Amino acid sequence: MDASLARDVRERAGHMCEYCRMPEGLSKLKFTLDHVIARQHGGDESSENLALACGYCNRHKGPNVAGIDPESGKLARLFHPRRDAWEDHFRWDRAVLVGLTPTGRATIATLAINQPYQIAVRQALNSESHPPPP
Repeated sequence: MDASLARDVRERAGHMCEYCRMPEGLSKLKFTLDHVIARQHGGDESSENLALACGYCNRHKGPNVAGIDPESGKLARLFHPRRDAWEDHFRWDRAVLVGLTPTGRATIATLAINQPYQIAVRQALNSESHPPPP
């Protein structure tokens, strides 16, 4: 992948995971560039199809473009960082990410964003004066 494209994606994301909003600078691992639409589903390496993702979110998302909304039990598309506004689908309740829409809830469930370990990490960051970004 072109280094300037990778740099542009990181800068556009504000060096935060575009799914869980974890700051890249607080991770021991370099974040990855996620294909929002996986190559196996016809996605390309354009800026429009790339998102910055922490290793945890990227590993759980995999090639998925949809998941089950735990509230309705129905299939819902996942959050698309280029087409969706994060604030429309999510809000923070301290260290827990709350889904406001079927897309938000399906994304949280599929990416396992509120697993106990992830909540504990966010709680530790909050206590160190690193609250989740708005």
